[in-house]
Amino acid sequence: MTPDPTQDLPHNPANPSGPAYPAAPANPANPVDSAGGRTWCDACGTPPRAAHGPRRALRTAALVAVLLLLAGGAATGCGGRATTHHKPGTSHEQASGSVGTLLETEDGAGHRLREVPAEGAPEVRVSARPDTEDGWNLQLTVRNFRFTPDSTGGAALPGAGHAHLELDGRKLARLYGPWFHLPAAQVPEGAHTLTVRLYADDHTAWAVAGKPVEAAVPLTGGPPGQGAGAHTHAPAPPASSPPGGTAPTESTQADRTVTIAIRGGKVTPAPGRTELRRGERVALRVTSDRADTLHVHSYDKELALPAGQEATLTLTADRTGLFEVETHESGLVLTQLLVR
Repeated sequence: MTPDPTQDLPHNPANPSGPAYPAAPANPANPVDSAGGRTWCDACGTPPRAAHGPRRALRTAALVAVLLLLAGGAATGCGGRATTHHKPGTSHEQASGSVGTLLETEDGAGHRLREVPAEGAPEVRVSARPDTEDGWNLQLTVRNFRFTPDSTGGAALPGAGHAHLELDGRKLARLYGPWFHLPAAQVPEGAHTLTVRLYADDHTAWAVAGKPVEAAVPLTGGPPGQGAGAHTHAPAPPASSPPGGTAPTESTQADRTVTIAIRGGKVTPAPGRTELRRGERVALRVTSDRADTLHVHSYDKELALPAGQEATLTLTADRTGLFEVETHESGLVLTQLLVR
């Protein structure tokens, strides 16, 4: 009698009317059937499916490739880390991002302007202080703006990017922070204009009303070998008391008195230098038409300026060098103290 090949075989719950599963191998340590060398499931005793090794391997490889492409797209797409590599067929200036309006006008250095509304637009101021050893120390004061060196080359983001430093229209450096040391060797002898301009990450220049967002200060380069330069200002006229005014008590104890008036954003007399010998005392008498704060750099001296009232700051010039006296709110240079 011919034996029934399906006798005593496990029942197939997926297909009750169909043939039963082949019996599991007797040796659980080596779960391979004798027909095709296929592996059984140790956990549930499920028999092997037909051998589709090569086809399954190809499907797996294709799935892995698709996942890698998707992962790469997510890394460089929205929300991913910005890249400094621009797309094929585009220039170094990517002109990407949807912030503001991209203009056809350029900044004079080949970068297109990205115009934004005046309200909330990036702002910048720059000051240059002679270094005691060489050149100048530049400080950028920005508003509605942050430096983003790690995303340079990416899409333009609101209020973010870097700055360019130019001397008479010639680019000197790209700035990624508020401080920069300018060596005297980079400034030829004579009068010059130092300009700082703000740029987006895609190298378009931030602009308001069709003009780049920038700030400029005058510089005077010394003869070759000279350690530091200085701002170009006319010599300070002799100090005098305002009409009808009298010098306060502290100014009578000073060796020099400098009287300054601020009205409508203008300084009178024009900012210049006040020369002092080390150890001399100087009284700064300032009247401002708006409330502000006077600050003497490096001496860390400050004085509140009430609107329409004269205020006096007296200090001893015990340090040699060139020190700026300016206002905090309006950012005006009132004078420079040259202490020898």
